[in-house]
Amino acid sequence: MKPADQKDESPVYQRVVLKNASPYHYMKVCLVLENESTRLSAVELKQFIITGLKSLYGEVGAALNFDVLKYDADTLTAFLRVYSRGLVKLWSSLTLLGSYQNQACAFRVLQVSPFLLALTGNSRELQLD
Repeated sequence: MKPADQKDESPVYQRVVLKNASPYHYMKVCLVLENESTRLSAVELKQFIITGLKSLYGEVGAALNFDVLKYDADTLTAFLRVYSRGLVKLWSSLTLLGSYQNQACAFRVLQVSPFLLALTGNSRELQLD
């Protein structure tokens, strides 16, 4: 038995939730052009994305830091790295880009993840032997 002056103190639990624990988000995107023979270099692709950011968000949008980690000129597919706080701006500007050198185009966002390793495989494209 406890003396009357002691209180029954239960342990205090604190719930900690981490949102966006990763500082970066990674995007796998594909550029679809009306004229399929048109090819872009990695530098031209980055400049095209910066132009889209600038047209939608102005100079502040053009200053958004993102990196082209890998680019395949044959398939026009790129892996982009962006700070998590800029993901929505980058994604929305990619969505609204509609023309490249007077021809229709569209960016297809194939995968997005806070972990680069998650973009290495896609279960929808898995082919078993």
